[in-house]
Amino acid sequence: MILPARLRSSTARFFALVFVLQLISGTSLLLFVRHNIGDELERNSRTLVTALRDDLVAGYAQEGSRGLRQLIAARISGTGSRDAAVLLDDPVGNHLAGNIEDWPPPIPFNAGWRVVTLYRVGRAVPEQMGVIATKLPDNTHLLVGHVIEDDLRVRRQTGEAMIAALLLAVPLALLGAIVATRVITVRVERIAETARRVGVGKLSLRVPVEPGVNDAFADLADTINLMLGRIETLVTELRVVTDSLAHDLRSPLTRLSATIDRATRETRDETALSALERVGSEADTLLAMLTAALQISRTEAGIGRDRFVATDLGQMIEDLVEVYGPLAEERGFALVARGHARGIVHRELIGQALANLVDNAMKYAGPAGAIRLSVAADAQTLTIAVDDDGPGIPEAQRGEALRRFGRLDPARQPGGAGLGLALAAAVARLHGGQLELGDNRPGLSVRLILPAAQRDG
Repeated sequence: MILPARLRSSTARFFALVFVLQLISGTSLLLFVRHNIGDELERNSRTLVTALRDDLVAGYAQEGSRGLRQLIAARISGTGSRDAAVLLDDPVGNHLAGNIEDWPPPIPFNAGWRVVTLYRVGRAVPEQMGVIATKLPDNTHLLVGHVIEDDLRVRRQTGEAMIAALLLAVPLALLGAIVATRVITVRVERIAETARRVGVGKLSLRVPVEPGVNDAFADLADTINLMLGRIETLVTELRVVTDSLAHDLRSPLTRLSATIDRATRETRDETALSALERVGSEADTLLAMLTAALQISRTEAGIGRDRFVATDLGQMIEDLVEVYGPLAEERGFALVARGHARGIVHRELIGQALANLVDNAMKYAGPAGAIRLSVAADAQTLTIAVDDDGPGIPEAQRGEALRRFGRLDPARQPGGAGLGLALAAAVARLHGGQLELGDNRPGLSVRLILPAAQRDG
């Protein structure tokens, strides 16, 4: 049987381990106590029987068989002899003295400690007793015993008390497992929460470390904090490098574009004009690729989360329809927006991502097709979608399409850098969401799915 995921989790296994170990330790302790009590009771009874047997044998050695019978009578009738049991038989089994009528058949004439059930003279019910048998020099047989009914009663009561203690131990073990699991879970969640907040851009956070504590969790927190410090340093350096790179490369590319424009205006040679147009187009493409690649790197580094603002996403897609509407009409497309929702997002990046998606859709939508922009929200997600009715992207190639510079044929046509979907995916991750490519039947459905935490109101 396949257990639910929660029951197969590490937390559930740790809880079960602590519970079982506490139950086993508690049970073992109770069994140990019960065994020791039983052994002590048996040891005391055996000591009493042995002492009585040695006393009677010593009396026999001093005063003979007659003196032994008198001593037996004195011992079983004296003070403190309520539980004593003695039998003296002659060699042929005739009763000579004692408060046991007949020799018990299972016991040899020379036997160590045995537990048997016998009747004492004057008693209506049998009693359990521990006995020792001894054969005397004149071949008479001496059986000395001690009634252990009280000992057995104590053992039964101990067993009942152990069962009651076990019943109490179960909820105590559960409570102990809950407390231990909670202590561990709280410390793990503290580390996980720090990692989650760092993952959404709060790079200055560190795992809290309790002063004076030196355990595995403290070592883990120190290690993670060192890693987070290194990540913060690298991201800061990345920001500086990307800003410098953008500035250093954009400037010559911009100057190159300006020079090409100036040369285009000044030349009259058709061949030169054609070449300059191609060079200018390539320069514009290179500048766009540089801008997009840098934007993707900055976005994936979490740069920009401090610029999240409440945004009317329904109005945003309507503005996109208004901007791209004339171009869409020229190409024979219908551009439609529907839905209303507000979100706390990076307005410029979301707008750029949607513009890239609309541009892609306009490139690949079918003749006289429709491009639909929509926004919807529910309890779990905030979804912005761009749907077209073009050739779409086969499911096996969708992962490749989301990679930087991913170019697919025949789903992709010449003329793109392969960064539009990659940028949209990076923007989705910046917001804690994801970009999904689906089948619009026909066409491609691109959904920017953001968590409910990005909703506004």
